[in-house]
Amino acid sequence: MKLIVGLGNPGKKYARTRHNIGFLCLDAFAHEQNLSFSYEKKFLGDVAKSKDAYFLKPQTYMNNSGNAVRLIMDYYNIDTEDLLVIYDDLDLPTAKIRVRYKGSAGGHNGMRSIIDAIGTTEFKRIKFGIDKPVRMSTPDYVLSNFAKSEGDRVIASIDRVKKAMMEFSEGVSFQNIMNAYNKD
Repeated sequence: MKLIVGLGNPGKKYARTRHNIGFLCLDAFAHEQNLSFSYEKKFLGDVAKSKDAYFLKPQTYMNNSGNAVRLIMDYYNIDTEDLLVIYDDLDLPTAKIRVRYKGSAGGHNGMRSIIDAIGTTEFKRIKFGIDKPVRMSTPDYVLSNFAKSEGDRVIASIDRVKKAMMEFSEGVSFQNIMNAYNKD
């Protein structure tokens, strides 16, 4: 079984923010696949299941995401080889995605929490670009909504992430996924 984690913060006030792009991608995938999330207290998160994968939206707030990831990985005995994390990245232009085998936290507190909790940087990830703030602080920026002018690009990239998630859950070679989605 695979585990696909989307990072974000719980609550309506964060629902459409840049920092919640991981949640938005999982929600779009679940809608398309007719899956539903339900809160699982033992995993500190919202969980959905397909025939090939578990999907997790940690409800611990971003900085403690690793707690939820560790709990579900331990419970279902999921190896780091079968983990994919989707999260926002300030260093990529808005809606640009990058698929990677491993890497550092890069200043992202949710990723730092996961790395600390599972003890390795060697797990798969999809970075979703949100660009750098121009006229506001980074915390205010990541907790702001995407601009209307970014909407079409964001939706198109969410569609690409959904396809990559499907391929990952079906066992497509991760090298092939990287080759397909890192072209632009």
